Amino acid sequence: MPTLYLVPTPIGNLEDITLRALRVLREVDLIAAEDTRVTRKLLSRYEITTPLTSFHEHNRYAKTVDLLERLDDSDIALVSDAGTPTINDPGQNLVAAAAEVGFDVVPLPGASAVTTALAASGIEVDGFVYVGFLPREKSKRVELLSSLSGERRTVVTFETPHRLAAALTDILKTLGDRRVAVCREMTKLHEEIFRGTVAEALNYFAKPRGEFTLVIEGAPAAPVAESDIDVGVLLAHAKGRGMTARDAIAEVGAVTRVSRRDLYSRWLELDG
Repeated sequence: MPTLYLVPTPIGNLEDITLRALRVLREVDLIAAEDTRVTRKLLSRYEITTPLTSFHEHNRYAKTVDLLERLDDSDIALVSDAGTPTINDPGQNLVAAAAEVGFDVVPLPGASAVTTALAASGIEVDGFVYVGFLPREKSKRVELLSSLSGERRTVVTFETPHRLAAALTDILKTLGDRRVAVCREMTKLHEEIFRGTVAEALNYFAKPRGEFTLVIEGAPAAPVAESDIDVGVLLAHAKGRGMTARDAIAEVGAVTRVSRRDLYSRWLELDG
């Protein structure tokens, strides 16, 4: 059965590609690329001569039909300009159509701006929400950001240099001055990762250049009033589980928003 391979490509540094990806790109009969000029640079670097065809936003419907016909007797690799195909590019249509017809669709692991930025952000990630590029129109951008105001998970988004200031301004107004990691030109020569608050980032990137990935801290947990919960019971329970004073205070403080000083005093009372 001919196969459609989903092959991630580097997000910047051309060395960030797997041996398996290079083998597949050499062995398939055709490579469907978002921009053949971009992909050709990668292929030239590794002396790969597999034929290329374009598959992008403006021809995806007609080209899906053509590629499905080619899959009858050919293996095809789908690539995007950078990173993992089908993430923020038109490849989803081809994947869905190929799977529905019954062709094998084989994804390869590899580069992703989203996970790379999350790993480098320094922001705790128990889960995350990826929203792609923020809307260009201010009203729609504010509407989307407002819908995320209560989202506890980390938020990841892409942004262009000429819209970065407007985006950070709207993030500040709708989500507040949260911690943020602004990752610029990741894996490229001028890679830069800024970690701080939204307001600090807005001041720092006065003249932004390059491609940006933003990692935004999730909404804080709603504080629980001490009157609604027995802090002493929580601390005693933590101590009974063998927790240190530091860990117990951090855990209870995250739930109650009681100051560390007060919690430490209550902790000492347990030994009284």
